[in-house]
Amino acid sequence: MLRPRIIPCLLVQQGGLVKTQAFKDPKYVGDPINAVKIFNEKEADELIVLDIDATVQGRDPDFGLIAKLAAECRMPLCYGGGVTTAEQVARIVDMGVEKVAVSAAAIINPLLLSEMAAAVGQQSVVAVLDVRKKSGLFAKGFEVCTHNAKQAHKQDPVALSVQLQEAGAGEIVVNSIDRDGLMQGYDLDLAEQFRKALKVPVTFLGGAGSLDDIGQLVSRVGVVGAAVGSLFVFKGKYRAVLINYPTPSQKTQLCRDALSKSFA
Repeated sequence: MLRPRIIPCLLVQQGGLVKTQAFKDPKYVGDPINAVKIFNEKEADELIVLDIDATVQGRDPDFGLIAKLAAECRMPLCYGGGVTTAEQVARIVDMGVEKVAVSAAAIINPLLLSEMAAAVGQQSVVAVLDVRKKSGLFAKGFEVCTHNAKQAHKQDPVALSVQLQEAGAGEIVVNSIDRDGLMQGYDLDLAEQFRKALKVPVTFLGGAGSLDDIGQLVSRVGVVGAAVGSLFVFKGKYRAVLINYPTPSQKTQLCRDALSKSFA
């Protein structure tokens, strides 16, 4: 039976673990390999690691870091950052990474996902959409951005997600720029729009500030991935750095209660 996945998301910059707010002001919070070791011990469902500078700097994925992550990680691992070719995806999967995330390259050329899926299987290809509310006095709706929210694209986010699904993405990750690092809850209305439109697994990122926020996401949209950044890196109102994750019993109870409300 499918069940919700609770997924820590780690952002890396120059080999270090960082946290951002609204995709700005990255704050160094530690060593990503050490964080992986802790999430291993805590039996996390999956792990997402995103290199936030690779695409902006126009460089290849950091294969050295990927090798270290894959060797250490005892849970399914998704890596993204600088991925632009099917050959890169195949190399990363051969290193022991279960999923490879693609954003800017796939948005520019969705057919690239078909090449990637042919190389490694659709289940290993993840499309990431960084989404924010349109700005301006009369602006309505949302837009998709790339390059750390510095470039906006004209496509409707939900329609684009369907296009990427049809092109070969085996999973869609929706990342809320507006809620990144604020720990004030997921955008449930936006999440519901994507969940209704898509057939492949969907993971939502941006806004989790408590386990209750995760429960509300699952209650509202059902069996999805709940990706979490700040909540699993910081502790308390002073945001002290402390890697944490719910215990297996907490996780089981959280998902059971949330799903019972979802299907009530």
